[in-house]
Amino acid sequence: MPTRSGSSTGTSIAFRYDVIPADMQTVAAIVASTGFFNPAEAQIAVELVEERLEHGAASGYFFVFAEQAGQALGYTCYGPIAGTDGSFDLYWIANHRDHQGRGLGRVLMQETERLIRDFGGRRVYAETSGRPQYEPTRVFYARLGFFRETHLKDFYAPGDDKVFFVKVL
Repeated sequence: MPTRSGSSTGTSIAFRYDVIPADMQTVAAIVASTGFFNPAEAQIAVELVEERLEHGAASGYFFVFAEQAGQALGYTCYGPIAGTDGSFDLYWIANHRDHQGRGLGRVLMQETERLIRDFGGRRVYAETSGRPQYEPTRVFYARLGFFRETHLKDFYAPGDDKVFFVKVL
């Protein structure tokens, strides 16, 4: 997978692909700021950073950090799905609360999709909660060209379905 550093968009957002130890705190802060995730979910986000630090590319977890003036504003974590030909999971996309609603998520996904295509990816899968709180997330995916593939009723808890989206690249 690509691990270039230093490319940027025309919006003064720089992308960083290398994971550093400080990213454990960075990811924890970004995820906590959203107000969406419980402590166990936030810990999972940090564990993916730890896995990447410990095992490198062999972990199967790849990151894109969107930064401005050296500060991380948001990130994605994605990776190839073992045993598939060109399918990738989008494990996380999160923007710090102070930077939501400004198109940063779209920019992050465009870069993430570019990297996935460069690696031979053909499909990206994303999953989210079916709770009303996550309606903006589901709308976000639809606006990016993902379609709702299916859902698993009461997956996370009674009344909290798991909703699957897919995008063909």
